[in-house]
Amino acid sequence: MSKPDFSSLKALYLNCTLKISPRKSHTKGLIDVSMNIMKSEGVTVNYHRVVDYDIAYGVYPDMTEHGYDTDDWPKLYKDIMDADILIIGTPIWLGEKSSVATKLIERLYGMSGKTNNKGQYVFYGKVGGCIITGNEDGVKHCAMGLLYAMQHIGYSIPPQADAGWIGEVGPGPSYLDEEADAKNNEFTNRNTTFLTYNLLHLAKVMKENNGYPKYGNSREDWDNGSRWSFENPEYR
Repeated sequence: MSKPDFSSLKALYLNCTLKISPRKSHTKGLIDVSMNIMKSEGVTVNYHRVVDYDIAYGVYPDMTEHGYDTDDWPKLYKDIMDADILIIGTPIWLGEKSSVATKLIERLYGMSGKTNNKGQYVFYGKVGGCIITGNEDGVKHCAMGLLYAMQHIGYSIPPQADAGWIGEVGPGPSYLDEEADAKNNEFTNRNTTFLTYNLLHLAKVMKENNGYPKYGNSREDWDNGSRWSFENPEYR
């Protein structure tokens, strides 16, 4: 099989660590594994720590129009819309994604009423996945919430769209700690690799086909009266 060309794609990694830069982020350590694959495949890669931005709470595109003095969300949203692939990274706290990840999902949801040039919801045609690290159980639980939220607002989710690493239950070494030997974990390395390539394959298909056809899923067409093959069944 010939090697696919992914060089037209753009990927954005949003790290939802609680630690501001330049503090060491164990989630960034696993994100780097995926990012290095993307870069090696010629993908344009962008990365941000969400906590480094002054992002307001709320579900409107710009919260300065709703009482806040500042809101960096419009800056971050520009990079989100520029990317074909969005990967959300988060640590696990008490079995859940971080509060920063929750805020990110809320702000993404606040944009979901916008539409693209086909009248579809704005994230249609984009691809999403997640990367999770922690010291206790919760990788699948966090992935479940993140991937559900992403697909609900329009992102397409490929197979094996999550990867993670956890240490033993209770206090112990984290991903980047030498004694964890996490970088040699076969399961995590395999899943992170599969995650990365599945995101690339689906994003390439989406880009080459200009996303989804608008037949049957255009909010604009629905509002203008199109119903395609929809009709309520008659109950007897």
